[in-house]
Amino acid sequence: MPKIQVNDVNLHYEDTGQGEECIVFSHGLLWSTRLFDNQVNALKDTYRIVAFDHRGQGQTEVTEAGYDMDTLSEDAIQLIESLNLGRVHFVGLSMGGFVGMRIAARRPDLIKSLVLLETSPDPEPQENVGKYKLLNLIARWLGFSLVTSSIMQIMFSQSWLNDSLRTEEHQYWRQQLQNNHRIGITRAVTGVVNRNGIYDELEHIIAPTLIMVGEEDVATTPEKAERLHQAIDGSRLVHIPRAGHTSTVENPEVVNQEIVKFLSNV
Repeated sequence: MPKIQVNDVNLHYEDTGQGEECIVFSHGLLWSTRLFDNQVNALKDTYRIVAFDHRGQGQTEVTEAGYDMDTLSEDAIQLIESLNLGRVHFVGLSMGGFVGMRIAARRPDLIKSLVLLETSPDPEPQENVGKYKLLNLIARWLGFSLVTSSIMQIMFSQSWLNDSLRTEEHQYWRQQLQNNHRIGITRAVTGVVNRNGIYDELEHIIAPTLIMVGEEDVATTPEKAERLHQAIDGSRLVHIPRAGHTSTVENPEVVNQEIVKFLSNV
């Protein structure tokens, strides 16, 4: 799989599809491009698809610094420009949404449309900070196996976790968590937990915007999505049933339908 040197990081990306228009996928914290496999498979016959791993995660380089949201956004901007993708449809989930909002607000020339899933324009709620820092500390020094169950409860809905027909998927995503690079993921989590809000910049987003949130999301609750929807002029809000903080995995059929519907009207 290709890598590209941008913004002082060796960035892993996957480039598929043959369409004239391009969709860029930006994954959430603790994951990789694998988060969007269902969407890439559904859309690659119509669009060019570029999905990339953020620094310290997936197959991208673990750097000493650069895990704040502004630097991650510049990573994505330079990727788009270096690959000459033009104006793209940008899809960001959770942390990927933090990146997508910054690019759309600050570089509207690069964004044709914006899809935001399970994300928020605000800093991390204070009640989450201590818990996330503790999980981060344990993962760094003792390993992911001790915190995997706790993280799964945050990342996925009870509907999905309790579905006995999806046991293989449960095991797959548990393994994906445990595959994280301890140092890289510690730095990535710190960047997310300590992030600044971007609410005051949302008025600068002019691209058509679709906001989606899992009805059972406990990490970024539906109320956060409503606040985001109210702040982005002309945006559309969709609640995804039987899904939590990872709706692209939990209910991909509905997510895919909504993306296709939205892009067909852009």
